[in-house]
Amino acid sequence: MTEQRSPTEREGGRGRRLGRRPGSADTRGQILAAARETFAEKGFDKATVRGIARRAEVDPALVHHYFASKEGMFVAAMELPINPDEVIPALLAGPREEIGERLVRFVLTMTSQAQARQPLLALVRTAMTNERMATMIREFLTHALVGRVAQALGIPPIRMELAFAQLFGAVLARYVLRLEPIASVEVEELVGHLAPTVQGYLDPAS
Repeated sequence: MTEQRSPTEREGGRGRRLGRRPGSADTRGQILAAARETFAEKGFDKATVRGIARRAEVDPALVHHYFASKEGMFVAAMELPINPDEVIPALLAGPREEIGERLVRFVLTMTSQAQARQPLLALVRTAMTNERMATMIREFLTHALVGRVAQALGIPPIRMELAFAQLFGAVLARYVLRLEPIASVEVEELVGHLAPTVQGYLDPAS
């Protein structure tokens, strides 16, 4: 009878398995560390799941196990408060004529929470003085968020970017510049002021 040997024994007793490392308690952390390095070096567009897996020395299937997509991995690596894979379907659900209100309310409610707002503003501040970080964030916003919503709504990307600029400006005025009364009014009052303008950008082009 042929003796059955373990994978370790078949490798000559070297005490390790062939191929990439399987999942472990710290696999997620290894992937995130590799993702941060890869995104910083290559930007969002040129980074690949396979390349990140290679740097983390894990199987690409493990990357997909912990993070459903490259977008999800970027969100986790950068500690962003929003995941496009979750947010976009929620924004697009419901009447088309109310999407501006949903978008404004979501952004203002999300940024009203310090734990969500602070990492976002930290990235923005870094991007203002670091061109590599600015490129990475720009690529992510363009392709993973703004571009996807514009395509789903059938509007030119510039109109979605203008809607985003309205919201971005409001968040900066409220939490960085702390302009009054923007800084202290209730979220719902700001929604009432901003929603019609944002909706105008998101309506079908005439």
